[in-house]
Amino acid sequence: MPRALYTDWKNVYKRKATPAEQLQGKVPVTQFGRMCQKLGIRIIAASSPQAKGRVERTHGVHQDRLIKKLRRKKIASYEAANEYLEKQYLPEHNRRFVRAAAKAENYHGRKPTARERREIFRLETERRISNDWVIRHEGRYLQLKPGQQRYGPTQSKARVCEWEDGTIEVYDRGERIAFAELKEPIQKPPQLLPLAARAIVVRKPKKDHQ
Repeated sequence: MPRALYTDWKNVYKRKATPAEQLQGKVPVTQFGRMCQKLGIRIIAASSPQAKGRVERTHGVHQDRLIKKLRRKKIASYEAANEYLEKQYLPEHNRRFVRAAAKAENYHGRKPTARERREIFRLETERRISNDWVIRHEGRYLQLKPGQQRYGPTQSKARVCEWEDGTIEVYDRGERIAFAELKEPIQKPPQLLPLAARAIVVRKPKKDHQ
């Protein structure tokens, strides 16, 4: 794994703090930034495209040369394009422009294990627990199962984790919480007042009323 990444200043990698975050003294972290933090990768954001001159020139070469080669080979699908990139285009490009490193030392970090990768490469979002123990997430309703002593009180926040295959897990203070997904939120029937409370009270005007 690399020790650092030199990126553009975009919301995918880094973003500016909102006024609320500034007041709270919070440093905003994107999903990509959180993954890099767990991997021990430092993100260095360039302040302008000119600051990444060599990378930008490389992108320009690929945007010109790669498009022409894809057209010449009549490649018109993502699958075929990815296969061509991995097996032909990138190996040829690297062989042509490869240069020896200034130092022979390997500064890369270790590769994360399968378990670590599952805990890193996922989307994490904070969601509030409603009064009826339901978490709303991306139009879905997650009903926390009763009998668990792990999750916090209503109106507290839990962490919803989602993987590329659509799997969802809910965590609170590091503990996984069991839930059942609802097709739609449960509509509580309106509470009717007792008949006595709903009776119409007829008031008699006083004798001196005009």
